[in-house]
Amino acid sequence: MQRTKTGIIGAGRAGIEHAKLYQELPDALLLGIYDSNKEKAQAAAKKLGIIAFDSLEQLAAEVEAFSIAVPLNSRFDIAKQLLELERHVLIEIPAAQTEEKAQELAHLAGLKNCRLSGVLPGRYNSAVKAIEDIPLKPVFIEAERLSSFKQDKKAPSVILDLMLQDIDLLIHLLNSQPTAVEASGASVITSDIDIVNARIEFENGCTASLTASRLSIKREAKMRFYQRDAQITLNLEEGLSEIFYLEGNSKNPFHDGTLAISLGKIQNRDIKYNRLKRDQARPLRNQLRNFIAAIRNNLPEEAGGDFGLPALKTAWQIIDKVNAQQQKLI
Repeated sequence: MQRTKTGIIGAGRAGIEHAKLYQELPDALLLGIYDSNKEKAQAAAKKLGIIAFDSLEQLAAEVEAFSIAVPLNSRFDIAKQLLELERHVLIEIPAAQTEEKAQELAHLAGLKNCRLSGVLPGRYNSAVKAIEDIPLKPVFIEAERLSSFKQDKKAPSVILDLMLQDIDLLIHLLNSQPTAVEASGASVITSDIDIVNARIEFENGCTASLTASRLSIKREAKMRFYQRDAQITLNLEEGLSEIFYLEGNSKNPFHDGTLAISLGKIQNRDIKYNRLKRDQARPLRNQLRNFIAAIRNNLPEEAGGDFGLPALKTAWQIIDKVNAQQQKLI
């Protein structure tokens, strides 16, 4: 079987990263790149050893699967054009600036029988893979994602840029949908919201507190799950998980990991610490491989096939809550 011909829309950092990873995949053949900035496209093409096409239509005539790695305000129009041309699309999330437009893309993909997937590397993170055999039954979750400030007028809000990733990951891990949302935020150094906290209730009874901020000097992304007899921490930046738990329950599924320490006893039960790690996960590469495999074999995708739609719906509810709070402060 011939390799799947692929193309890149967007010659920025993300587009080049996608391109390099496609070149590593044995079932993908990267043919070219397009960017509205032709000089930028030419420079990227030279670096990658591929062709810079003068128009999206020219590239689409040669390619069946695309990665769209452009600023948020351009994603919807490009994705719609490619889907109308019956091309498969992997797109950075959020795929559109509104939930309604994202739903429009999903409807069009169904009509054209095309793949439409979101870039959701969090689902492939080593920290997540390390706990995939551990049942999660949390009653409460804390999630915090911090990033440094970047003066980019095209950057989406802190909710769509940072918090959206954690909302999606929680929906994925809990296999449960949000039922209620409360949120507040603050503008600190920009006219937009720079830090936000949201409280989300899920169908399964779990409650999560999420914080996202772009006012940090370093990147951090952690989730803490609190459940009976255990606290499970996902360090998404370092790709490892940590578990504090009480041993001695026959129903307890926890096991020794790359580092296991006994911390003492309480009521004749051992308190243990385990560190679990999966090496060399390379989340984005794995998702691109999965995207190509799904196209070639007409299979459901392991992750990303919903391109983050449930999470986007919740993110817009958070945006509405924060906007309402800001109006009260005026």
